[in-house]
Amino acid sequence: MKVLVTGATGAVGPRVVDELCSAGYQVRTFSLDTLSQGAFPSGVQSLIGDVTDLNSVQSAMEGISAVVNLAALLHIVNPPPELRKKYERINVGGTINVIDAAVKAGVKRVILASTIAIYGPSNGEILNEDSNTHPTTFYAETKLAAEKIVLNAKCADGLPLGTVLRFGAVYGARIKGNYQRLIKALARGRFITVGDGSNRRTLIYDKDLARAVKLAVSHHAAAGQVFNVTDGRFPTLKQLIAAMSLALGRIPPRYSLPLKPVRWTVGLLEDVARIMGCQSPIARAMIDKYVEDIAVSGEKISRFLGFSAQYDLASGWRETVEDMRQAGEL
Repeated sequence: MKVLVTGATGAVGPRVVDELCSAGYQVRTFSLDTLSQGAFPSGVQSLIGDVTDLNSVQSAMEGISAVVNLAALLHIVNPPPELRKKYERINVGGTINVIDAAVKAGVKRVILASTIAIYGPSNGEILNEDSNTHPTTFYAETKLAAEKIVLNAKCADGLPLGTVLRFGAVYGARIKGNYQRLIKALARGRFITVGDGSNRRTLIYDKDLARAVKLAVSHHAAAGQVFNVTDGRFPTLKQLIAAMSLALGRIPPRYSLPLKPVRWTVGLLEDVARIMGCQSPIARAMIDKYVEDIAVSGEKISRFLGFSAQYDLASGWRETVEDMRQAGEL
């Protein structure tokens, strides 16, 4: 089977490509740029292209049996309003192009990489695939719209074409964003907890994510389904920070700052920066994201596809720290 992976040079792309190649699939990648020579296993065919260009997508789709659509404009804290159109063009318009080209080429399965951010905060509950969705960002809104496109798509024989994988917060050595900033701050001993750390998180290590993608590519029970992809646990932020500190060989931060005064101060700095025509290095949205409670069940993918995470917080963060140190990032 030949599999097309769009957005393969992104944070999780190389892990997915490695996993598919290890499983014996022929892989073709389709991305805006290239990685250094040897970044992908030998035999991988790499194409340069943009999912917003239908002709390029159609060319890349020739001879393909399954597609893993990782191409996306990812979450940005406090994006300016004018970015909405770019999110829609890439995350929604790009998905339409992938589906249209896949149907025309006779592809049997399209996997969409989505996000548990489409649920919004858990507010003390444990959410699952049947829970209501409350996207609060351009990224989450456009991902939810893309999901509907994929789930409505049919193969020529009328069977469902798509599968949606809603990823938990992904971590690993290549993953940028909040968790990378957090691990680096902990490594430097320059981190102080805000709040009591009791809010829950839902994570998935990038190698486990790649295994879930591999299962969804060919498993007959995946067609037409939505799956949350998580490690099956709901650690508190305090437990997460402890696991990261352990991986670094450091003592977890002993002190914490009260949430309300911190958020008020951050809000004041943000407002003053706006008046002065500049951007504050920290925003209310960052604090809100930090203390957000997110508990999302990954039971369905275990029941349908037999998936279970091989990494817990301790082993996942230990490997992440080792890889980041080898790369000179810590």
